[in-house]
Amino acid sequence: MTSKPNQQIAIIGAGPAGLIAAEMLSAAGVHVHVYDAMPSVGRKFLLAGLGGLNLTHAEPFEQFILRYAERSAACAAWLQRFDATAICEWVKGLGLDTFVGSSQRIFPTDMKAAPLLRAWLHRLRHPAQGVPVSFHMRHRWNGSLQHNVDATHPFTLHFDMPQGAHIAHADAVLLALGGGSWAKLGSDGAWQPWLATLGLDVSPLRPANCGFDVQGSGANSTTAMGWSPHLASQFAGTPLKSVALSFTDSTGATFQRRGEFVITATGVEGNLIYAASALLRDALSRQASATVYLDLKPDFTPERVLTEVRHPRGSRSLSSHLKSRLHLSALHLGLLHEVLSKEAMNDPAQLAAAIKHLPITLTATRPLDEAISSAGGVRLEALNEDLMAKSLPGVFVAGEMLDWEAPTGGYLLSACLASGRVAGLGAARYLAEPL
Repeated sequence: MTSKPNQQIAIIGAGPAGLIAAEMLSAAGVHVHVYDAMPSVGRKFLLAGLGGLNLTHAEPFEQFILRYAERSAACAAWLQRFDATAICEWVKGLGLDTFVGSSQRIFPTDMKAAPLLRAWLHRLRHPAQGVPVSFHMRHRWNGSLQHNVDATHPFTLHFDMPQGAHIAHADAVLLALGGGSWAKLGSDGAWQPWLATLGLDVSPLRPANCGFDVQGSGANSTTAMGWSPHLASQFAGTPLKSVALSFTDSTGATFQRRGEFVITATGVEGNLIYAASALLRDALSRQASATVYLDLKPDFTPERVLTEVRHPRGSRSLSSHLKSRLHLSALHLGLLHEVLSKEAMNDPAQLAAAIKHLPITLTATRPLDEAISSAGGVRLEALNEDLMAKSLPGVFVAGEMLDWEAPTGGYLLSACLASGRVAGLGAARYLAEPL
């Protein structure tokens, strides 16, 4: 596939989706101009990789695509062309290796995002074949997009820069502006009303892989909302490990999984919470609260827990007794005190039941800007199979701007890369043979 001479595309957004789209277009001979509001490329990508860059996941493809829930079929169409194996080969082509961790997550061997990004940018700027990609930083698109079919380059875009306004012209436009989380890194969701004005169908952005606020409960809670001052001050930031969480919503949808999460000053966050967050968020959109249940000792049967609680404790305090017999931590005990009255704590049957089925009531998601990712965005029904807007030929959309969501574990980055690749190849076809 080869573009016509001197054709150029404006890609707005220098995250993974925009960069891989640029790579596809550059290889096709298109003059690619990447614009981003930030001072440098891949800000969110770099931050996400600080704890280890989770590229993708090694589970079988049939299971992999189920992580995208109601968008599984659409995401599968992208990922079939750029699956986990292809992503690893792509990384290898950048001169790096990957490995599969114990959780089946796939990482670069050095775990870092920066070396991969440096190698990627070098290849984009100095391709062995194709046209070098041009980068324009501190160019904030203001939503203005005009289309004049009679112009040499039919699309006109307006950008705001520190030194003033900038006007750019292009033969096609690819939007990869990210979702609505981590606004300080550029993904602020400001594009939602702009695209709606342009006639694209946009689903409102919502938090995904997010934390939740809790409702105060029990006789020992002194606040109507949030943890008691004692729990918040003593345990905010503390992980709760090896617990099981279960939840059933009003429609009968259920979640049950073992893992760990973190107590925050106002509620809960972390991997186990993120895994259930879509179900919990949607439940809270229908009702004022959602109650999850914790099994603090998932390896113990209810009968064994009750036996250990009833075991004579002599002169020991209840907390010492529970630490000795059930290995309950100070955090476990703090959570039990949040829910149970003093009388209930001293009732073996009620205490044992709570250890195995402790209710925690959630009242709200944390703000979108705190979430790891966002749900919602440009509805896929408004786009063709190349991710081009049906109502705006020549305008493509990729990455987290699209209306899909996924849990953490490599699924987010995989779909961003795969959708960017689809949009980039689609844009190259459009420029080679305009519709």
